[in-house]
Amino acid sequence: MPVPKSEFDSLPPCDFYTPKELFETDQMYTVYEIARLLQGLEADVNIDRETEDILLDWAIPWIMTNADDLVVAEPRHDDEPGYYGLKE
Repeated sequence: MPVPKSEFDSLPPCDFYTPKELFETDQMYTVYEIARLLQGLEADVNIDRETEDILLDWAIPWIMTNADDLVVAEPRHDDEPGYYGLKE
């Protein structure tokens, strides 16, 4: 159900990192690592599954929105996700 804006103390702009701000140019990242980076966490930090699921809700649309600036690599093994990196 919608909530009036007046119920919130602060309404900062909805700004997200650009791929260039988030990624190292010579690295590839999984969607899980991207989810952590978008929240200001280290890519390899250990988080619980429930939190990770919430963070993925932010990461997947971010990847889709920034697809023109990204390259993708297929998983190296059947049990790992694909990888994303900066398009050069």
